[in-house]
Amino acid sequence: MNFTRTAVVAAVTAAFGLPAFAADDMANLKAELKRLSERIGNLERQNKDMEKALSTERLSEKEPEIATRLKAVEFQTLSMQKQARQIEALEGITVGASLTSVMQQVGANHTASATDESRANYRGDVSVTLPGGEMGDAEGKIFAHFRFGQGTGIGLRPAYTSTANTTAFEVTSTPADDSFGILAQAWYQLAIPLASDGLKANAREHLYLTAGKIDPFVFFDQNAAADDESARFMNNVFVHNPLLDSGGDVGADAYGFAPGAIVQYANSRQKGAEWGLSLGVFGSGPGANFTGSLAGPFVIAQADSAARFNALPGNYRAYLWRNGRGAGYDGIERSHAGIGFSADQKLSDDMMLFGRYGHQINGQVRFDRALTLGAELAGTPWARASDGLGVAFGHLRTSDDFRRDSGADVDGDGFPDYGYQAGGAEKQMEIYYRFKLNSHVELTPDFQWIRQPGGDAAASNVKVLGLRAKVGF
Repeated sequence: MNFTRTAVVAAVTAAFGLPAFAADDMANLKAELKRLSERIGNLERQNKDMEKALSTERLSEKEPEIATRLKAVEFQTLSMQKQARQIEALEGITVGASLTSVMQQVGANHTASATDESRANYRGDVSVTLPGGEMGDAEGKIFAHFRFGQGTGIGLRPAYTSTANTTAFEVTSTPADDSFGILAQAWYQLAIPLASDGLKANAREHLYLTAGKIDPFVFFDQNAAADDESARFMNNVFVHNPLLDSGGDVGADAYGFAPGAIVQYANSRQKGAEWGLSLGVFGSGPGANFTGSLAGPFVIAQADSAARFNALPGNYRAYLWRNGRGAGYDGIERSHAGIGFSADQKLSDDMMLFGRYGHQINGQVRFDRALTLGAELAGTPWARASDGLGVAFGHLRTSDDFRRDSGADVDGDGFPDYGYQAGGAEKQMEIYYRFKLNSHVELTPDFQWIRQPGGDAAASNVKVLGLRAKVGF
């Protein structure tokens, strides 16, 4: 072997005309070749160890450090890819939830039971919005709303105010010890951009098609200052138009929901002056709770516009409705119709005003005119910007028909058929202070005052004290 290496070196030296190596040079060359051979051997062994280590995902103290590092980088990369896939899968999904509890107290002179009542209740709401697919440029979304609760709240003596606690949510058929839950809403909406240049991103006009089980007040009679009983006014006459809700002309089921379809046109070409048109058709009476025909639906059309007062935003809405199955105070089903207006306007950075008006055109109703006005002041002046102080006043005018018939003894039993002599108007007042404990928790002391309940001038004024607590995200 040594002879061969020596001969090779000699041949190479002769061929290239190189000087012959001395004995020491040859020894050094042999030593260098040996070291090179050992290094190649070590590299081959390390390469085999690396291949063996990388063939499994398990980590070991005996494997090469570089393999451990490579595995760590690989795990981190896979984790990032997994998170990216999860984020992509969750894109477009939104979830909201809240839990509201109310405790109220009212004296014996003001309750249907003629006893002092103090009642507590709670209500939970969970909503989920999911992507609903695409049809060309049109995008869909799916909305589901679940509601559960327990407690009916206080029971007032006869009044046009349907309830002093709109958060109460329970049915008498449910055992008192059980909570009650329903699928409140489930609808699909398709947003269609109306782009004049054919580019979806440039569209400033949209057509929205919505169908399913719906809360009509999500799309009609909205109001930024008075439409959420879990955060603002609790008396039902201030939550929605009293003729539609307290008066019952909306025709929805016992919980305020109904199957229906809505067509909306929205124009946002001018910032701060957006406007739109909406038309909705909903099941009424037995059609609202899926137990009867959908004939004689509740139909409502609305025009809305944004406006600015001293550069401050506001919203104005006018609507016309017809309910083919309106329930009269005499228990007879008739066609009801009316018109309404809803407005909210920022008067300053801290003050928002609101107002609603309803006018019954036809139908046998207890009250046929409804006016509510109010305001909410943010707590900025006293360094509590997230707090809110709200006050509202209502006036519900007794209809001429009900004033005439309420004192009549139609069935001859010697008593007025509707329980009392309706006279002028029922008037309401509510004041609250919403105290923001943190980003998720609110406490709201509340006071309500009702004068001439049910339009009965002889009836004593009703006073209701309450405290509301809300947790939400």
